[in-house]
Amino acid sequence: MELTAASTAIVVDSTADFPEAPQRFPNWRIVPLYVRFGEESFRDYVELGPDEFYARLRGSPMTPTTSQPTPGDFHAVYEELSGYERIYSLHIAGTLSGTVESARAASRDFGDQVRVVDTETASAAVAMLGLSLQRRLDRGTTDEEVEALLQRHLRDSQLVFTLDTLDYLARGGRIGRAAAWAGQLLNVKPILTIRGGEVIPLKRVRGNRRAFQEFIAAFESGSGDGPNLLVAIAQADAPERVEALRELVRRTRPQAKLELVTTLGPVVGTHAGPGTVGLFWFEDD
Repeated sequence: MELTAASTAIVVDSTADFPEAPQRFPNWRIVPLYVRFGEESFRDYVELGPDEFYARLRGSPMTPTTSQPTPGDFHAVYEELSGYERIYSLHIAGTLSGTVESARAASRDFGDQVRVVDTETASAAVAMLGLSLQRRLDRGTTDEEVEALLQRHLRDSQLVFTLDTLDYLARGGRIGRAAAWAGQLLNVKPILTIRGGEVIPLKRVRGNRRAFQEFIAAFESGSGDGPNLLVAIAQADAPERVEALRELVRRTRPQAKLELVTTLGPVVGTHAGPGTVGLFWFEDD
């Protein structure tokens, strides 16, 4: 069966941090997670955007919490897309959220039409996988080629990120092996990645300058320059750091394509915290 943008839809959840996707691509939909401040519940990006969220986070005495979409949320979106022959549903790592399980529960009513994918990663890395899939749909592809893409992305996509503090990850229980670093000295910057859906600590450094040097080292050792190298940048209430990352990419891999620059939304921001910056890359053949 040939898959095209006319016959195949892509569903992501809001933790892909790609809110403009449905405006750019008619065959894309986003299922929002929920963020709560006390008794108030908001749909990620829909009822609470990043700017309002970070302003509220800074001024709120309470720590926000998050929750996954319900199977009914996914079912409604799959029903809306029932005119498509195939739906690829791409989601944040199942080790970090129950979102993918809600998607799987909803997909059982749709048989082979819906393919649910645990990407084993988060944020812009999920968006980049969707964009790689979209490029194939635009020229025509097959389930076999898409499956090969999914396996390569699981194996080869990379990211590195740094946080101002590990407190937010620790509160939300998403801290993984970085738990040993929680409560460290002020101005110590943890350098982290996600592998197999788990947050993995790489190094501890002092200050933003050293953190960026570690980003350069990770990017240089983990990639080769060329037009197929795709890069994304994400930040949480730290827009001033984006230009430094843009320059890092330009200097280190001048042929690479900067595919996406985004802000971490309320749900991811709840767990990462303000000041987080991340660099994502994937070589798409």
